[in-house]
Amino acid sequence: MELSPKVEFLGLSFDVPVMIGTVFTAIVVLLLTVLATRNPKMRPGGLQNLVEMLLDFVRGILNISFDSKTAEKYLGFALTLFLFIFIANQLGVMLMVTTEVHHPIPSLGITGDDLEESHAAVWFKSPTADLNVTVVMAVAISLFAHFMGIFRDAKGYFSHYMQPNPLMFPIHLVDEIAKPTTHALRLWANIFAGEVLITIMITYGNPLTTGAPLLVWLGYSLFVGTIQAYVFTVLASVYIAQKTVQDH
Repeated sequence: MELSPKVEFLGLSFDVPVMIGTVFTAIVVLLLTVLATRNPKMRPGGLQNLVEMLLDFVRGILNISFDSKTAEKYLGFALTLFLFIFIANQLGVMLMVTTEVHHPIPSLGITGDDLEESHAAVWFKSPTADLNVTVVMAVAISLFAHFMGIFRDAKGYFSHYMQPNPLMFPIHLVDEIAKPTTHALRLWANIFAGEVLITIMITYGNPLTTGAPLLVWLGYSLFVGTIQAYVFTVLASVYIAQKTVQDH
């Protein structure tokens, strides 16, 4: 078992490794986009070429749900979302940092009872391996989709939930609750499970017996992290399109 240092503020508990990972991911995304758009050239190379490839890739994702003109309006949002999730997913695979803790640290929620069970504290991990993060992201996207639906056509938006008759409203309500729930759980479960297995193999495994399987699993985890960033972005665009593109 590993400890996850936490701080208490205004009655709320904040996970320190998740905050560190989230800020680090945001900084990487910001630097990547800023550096890639500085002094753009007609014949792109290096970082600019990579980001332009990503733009085309994300534009393809949006074209699944939107027409080309509407897709451009959401391109910045979708690119930021994909990059953030992609980078966040890889942190626990590439840069997970743990240290031995031998003394209680009350300010970080580490007590003597905790040390009886474990001496290892995680300081850096994937933010998307925390259910709170994925739930907040999924709920924010759902709220944004509803807001855009109302902004586009309020009358059509509300009439949709009464079709084909008002008795269908509870079913529509269950559907709207299920969307962000499955959206969040799918991403969290895949990343969390991968990090748990990596931690077990590193902590309790023998390099002679688990070294090769660990390398294979690390490679597979990188692939899964990429796929989950793609799936999350696709579903986000689909949910927004359902509220803004389709006739209600």
